[in-house]
Amino acid sequence: MPKIKTNKGALKRFKRTATGRLLRNKAFASHILTKKSRKRKRNLRKSTTLDKTNVKQISRLIPNF
Repeated sequence: MPKIKTNKGALKRFKRTATGRLLRNKAFASHILTKKSRKRKRNLRKSTTLDKTNVKQISRLIPNF
């Protein structure tokens, strides 16, 4: 059996915490920022944990991570 290849796109977008949870960056923060409030833009800068419904999918993309 060959080794499982890591999906490099997923590897760049997700990070695993010390407890094993997955972190992701929030969307909608790259352009058309004038209509978004200061508070909303500030909150978009923070990373958040991945929802439990997507953990299995992403864990398959980054197996040895």
